[in-house]
Amino acid sequence: VQLQAFGGGLVPAGGSLTLSCVVSGRSVSRYSMAWFRRAPGEEREFVAGLGKSGGVIDSVDSVKVRFTMSRDNAKNMVYLQMNGLKPEDTAVYYCVSSSIAGPSASQFERFGSWGQGTQVTVSS
Repeated sequence: VQLQAFGGGLVPAGGSLTLSCVVSGRSVSRYSMAWFRRAPGEEREFVAGLGKSGGVIDSVDSVKVRFTMSRDNAKNMVYLQMNGLKPEDTAVYYCVSSSIAGPSASQFERFGSWGQGTQVTVSS
């Protein structure tokens, strides 16, 4: 499976962006999906995850009320709607797939397939 995230950019604090991830090679319905991010000088951080049928696996507390992850299995796409962006959300965002049903964040990170990321920069 190949993953490609896009939709990042430069936005002012308080703004919104929607990231998209196109999945190719296999049907996205086979996979649990997640978004991770890596801020400059920081470790990779789990942002949000969805199970194969769309059920929420988890999301990090700092984004729970601001970010919404969704998937469209018919289009082989995964999305991350980000509202109320803050400078601390600045990072490269990655989509990740896992064939494990309901994987933990660490399982996504260790065993998942990663695509190239997309840069999100939030100006203060």
